Amino acid sequence: MAANSYMVPLGTPAPAFDLTAIDGGSVSLGDLKGSPATLVVFLSNHCPYVRHIEKGLGALAADYGARLSIVAICSNDSVNYPDDDPTHLAEQAARAGFAFPYLLDDTQEVAKAYRAACTPDFFLYDAHLQLVYRGEFDGARPGNSVPVTGESLRAAIDAVLEGEPVPGEQSPSLGCGIKWKPGNAPA
Repeated sequence: MAANSYMVPLGTPAPAFDLTAIDGGSVSLGDLKGSPATLVVFLSNHCPYVRHIEKGLGALAADYGARLSIVAICSNDSVNYPDDDPTHLAEQAARAGFAFPYLLDDTQEVAKAYRAACTPDFFLYDAHLQLVYRGEFDGARPGNSVPVTGESLRAAIDAVLEGEPVPGEQSPSLGCGIKWKPGNAPA
């Protein structure tokens, strides 16, 4: 079922995390400090909304390179949604050209802390790890004819990198609702 992002208040500090990556290492928010812009994106492998934009996200990461720190987090219940287990996420990362860490939020506590609602759900932070953008990748959706460009997210990233304010008018992301473990959905 499709869900919109919650549109967390701008200026919210990035919640700390320390998660295992699909390759077995670990990544924490502290590892990302010092970047002029940091993107935390909640993804999954099975969601058609994510699959529709995943190569565009891989291209965006390549285009910005070291100027932008990126981590992807999968918080879905991989027991009931096995396409979102580490093996399938690794296949997705290879297919989409993800050259950034893909992390596992098995407890789903990080998704709750970020107030992630859907996949994809994008959270862009400035150099002080304050939220400056939460919204859509672009207007492309499965079944519409809008090209996948990352236009909305790229405009926000460009503003941060140029030291300009990110416009406050932002459109929510739309995607598959996070697949919460039984009894784990946020209240």
